[in-house]
Amino acid sequence: MFGLPMKPLLSLLSPGGRRGRLSILIYHRVLARDDPFAPWGIGAEGFTAQMAALRNHFNVIPLSEAIARLRSGSLPPRAAAVTFDDGYRDNLTVALPILRRYGIPATVFVASGFLDGGRMWNDTVAEALRVADGPFDLTDLDLGRWDLSEVDHRAAAFHQLLQRLKYLPQARRIDAATVIAERCGADLPTDFMLSSDELRSLHSAGVEIGGHTKTHPILAGLDDGLALSEIAGNRERLQEIIRAPIPVFAYPNGRPGRDYTETHVRMVRDCGYVGAVSTSSGTATRNSDLYQLPRFTPWDVTAGRFALRMARSMVGGTAARV
Repeated sequence: MFGLPMKPLLSLLSPGGRRGRLSILIYHRVLARDDPFAPWGIGAEGFTAQMAALRNHFNVIPLSEAIARLRSGSLPPRAAAVTFDDGYRDNLTVALPILRRYGIPATVFVASGFLDGGRMWNDTVAEALRVADGPFDLTDLDLGRWDLSEVDHRAAAFHQLLQRLKYLPQARRIDAATVIAERCGADLPTDFMLSSDELRSLHSAGVEIGGHTKTHPILAGLDDGLALSEIAGNRERLQEIIRAPIPVFAYPNGRPGRDYTETHVRMVRDCGYVGAVSTSSGTATRNSDLYQLPRFTPWDVTAGRFALRMARSMVGGTAARV
């Protein structure tokens, strides 16, 4: 099958209509250049190559429209949607001009608590370790000792600490990130995330804005009242800022059963969202749960490899339900 020319192959796998498949791509940051301290980011050159390939091989539609057409069985052939998580400022300054160049619509899922000068805990750790030097002792935090004398050592330490901190209780995770920054003596930037004015500019430029909770917690680790406050309060705040509906939602981290549960799916539905996305890999079909749609990130920057990975995702099927 993979010996076929790419566009006919993709049309065979995603023919549109009732047999259509929706490929939803995940991005976070789009940077001027690749950065070892932003593993969730992609450089502008690579992103440009991916968007060119996407425009050439796929029919890209806004996510809320894609959800409606998935429900009605009217997807176009080779349907795709582009999404960004968290609300980084470079979605406006770097990604948007590239999206406009290729006429590609996008959805940005915004964690409203970090707007206007906030910073996510992982970025605090990344920027602290970027400037650190020499031995670094975190044994009192049960996080070990680290050699930070070289940039590759600092990058490796960041990746390992990221995994060790990720599933700590939210307050402990934030406290640990704060201590790491203090001990590194880092002068941390405060312009990573969008401001309210920039969010309005993004929306005015035609980018769809989606919900992503207030503070990006692991929902499964919260009591139900706090989880609902995170989901509903986020939507209310974003609607106040852009003065428009917030139609779609992305679960933080997004792994079904580990990061969120069926309880949170019901909360999202009851808040009035038309659909939501997870981080289960695969592509969506008419049989997919519209409140747990799968997404994936193809990192290949050559057109052929990019399209081939998209094709393989279609073959891989859809996300499991919680």
